[in-house]
Amino acid sequence: MKRISGVLVALATLVTAVLIPLTATTTAAAAPPYSVRTLHFRVVVGPADDQVCDIVGDIYLPTGATSTSRVPAILTTNGFGGSKNDQASFATAFASRGYAVLSYSGLGFGGSSCKITLDDPDYDGKAASQLISYLGGSGGIAYLDAAHSQPAPLLEVITKDARDHRGMRRADDPRVGTFGGSYGGGFQFAVASLDARVDALVPLITWNDLSYSLGPNNTGQTGVSTTIPGAAKINWAAGFSAVGMTRDLQLGQVPPDVVPCPNFADFVCPALVTAGTTGYLQPEHVAALRHASVASYVRKVRVPTLLVQGQQDTLFNLNEAVATYRALQSQRTETKMIWQQGGHSGSAAPGEINWGSLTSGYVSGRILGWFERYLKGRGGDTGPEFAYFRPWVSYQGSAAPAYATATSFPVGDRRTWRLSGADALVTDSSIAAPGGQSFVTPAAGAPTSIDQADVLGSVMAPVVPTVRDLPGTFAAWSTRALGTPLRVVGSPTVRIKVDAPTSALSQNAGPGGRLVLFVKVVDVAPDGTARLINGTEAPVRVPDVTEPFTVTLPAIVHEFATGHQIRLVVAGGSVNYRGGLVASPVTISSGAAQTLSLPVVR
Repeated sequence: MKRISGVLVALATLVTAVLIPLTATTTAAAAPPYSVRTLHFRVVVGPADDQVCDIVGDIYLPTGATSTSRVPAILTTNGFGGSKNDQASFATAFASRGYAVLSYSGLGFGGSSCKITLDDPDYDGKAASQLISYLGGSGGIAYLDAAHSQPAPLLEVITKDARDHRGMRRADDPRVGTFGGSYGGGFQFAVASLDARVDALVPLITWNDLSYSLGPNNTGQTGVSTTIPGAAKINWAAGFSAVGMTRDLQLGQVPPDVVPCPNFADFVCPALVTAGTTGYLQPEHVAALRHASVASYVRKVRVPTLLVQGQQDTLFNLNEAVATYRALQSQRTETKMIWQQGGHSGSAAPGEINWGSLTSGYVSGRILGWFERYLKGRGGDTGPEFAYFRPWVSYQGSAAPAYATATSFPVGDRRTWRLSGADALVTDSSIAAPGGQSFVTPAAGAPTSIDQADVLGSVMAPVVPTVRDLPGTFAAWSTRALGTPLRVVGSPTVRIKVDAPTSALSQNAGPGGRLVLFVKVVDVAPDGTARLINGTEAPVRVPDVTEPFTVTLPAIVHEFATGHQIRLVVAGGSVNYRGGLVASPVTISSGAAQTLSLPVVR
């Protein structure tokens, strides 16, 4: 046990690094003066409003802000495993431009007390709402000390709104936006669902449904949510556990060998352990994770939202932003979406984010424009409806030239290939020759591939950048070498039917008896090197192996270069997920109804 704990502590260091995603190039610049003061905030949280927590935060105030020259405010917090200090570059950039910024350590992190509750509205949402009351001038919240014995002066320099977004008048209604990435993105939806005083959201690389993030099933989805559990993300789950355990050690709560990660909400560690054992999340754990997810309360979020998601992200992939975007759009909430390069699995491209010179970065410039419009009322153009970074475009300085824009989402035209013969993908149904491929999925959810490893790969670069599935554990079909480049923007989809007699008998026993497959689209170079695009693949726990099913893969932005091939792989295991528990022979026949579809742009 001690050896395992030591490994997890080491892993926690790596996970913490990758889950603080807002680092970017900062150029030296003479900033207007502003003041910074550290305060403690007494907040009351929980479903019954009976838990008192101490939050530590820094308030940044422009020097010219007074009760007669008021400024709007931005509330921001850290990514998972971080603290208020992580937002210092952002805070100084916006304080220098006339915004008050309150950067705080989320519950359970960076000196703030109480447990980590995964941005649950009943906890993190309520805590943030009380910080908004402080920004609106309320007393009895901010203190100079952690014991909450020395009240801080009232804040009387923030712009006030006459009514909130539900039409209610409140004396403590500040003009306030929210910002943050990853865990710092989730809190924004949580507080906006509770508090109509929030005026604008800018969540970066965050989730729609945590049950999908940690145990995705990429078939039978509504948004990204499913009724049948998917496959547990074992590496990311271990990383979260490690961060929680490290936090316990820092607080000196209990030895981790006795009670692992007590700093989490009570359900979290049992959920991760059970999922790692069975390969899927239990219903009660799915419910708890969704309670902390925008997917369950998006109807309550009604303020302008700029969604920024990372293309290099195996934790919260692009499909999570798409699900949130579509849900907000369907209820006519002002929403725009950016797909940047940087995410949990890779750094930002040069010129995407620059806190030292906001307009020198494409994404940081868009963020500034969003807050200028909705917090200061300046300008009418907040940028295109949809923008995405194209890794194949060369540029210097700002990344703007590498971004394509569109007036709507999705983009491109669907192009379809059919499974033909033994191993071919063809576009003409008339030459879809009969044939098929067979393989066997491993028992006990064992991995059968050597791909990029989540978490470790995110920090240390891919452990093995090529896709290598063990013989006899996968099926694959490839196109001919491409005569011209082919560019894909969006989610590949696969429509297949399998023959799996063992699973047909066991699937009625529940999720543990169902067939689990891993579907991926691979770029094959002329020398035969096969690379998984941004490390993304689609686990599928097949609802019924006697019926066809559709797989929606994580969205990609990728150019298949001239001379390369597109390969569809259906595998029985993955190094990053817990697969099916029961070994099962699988046959996938060729035919016109077995298809791969890609959204192709010019």
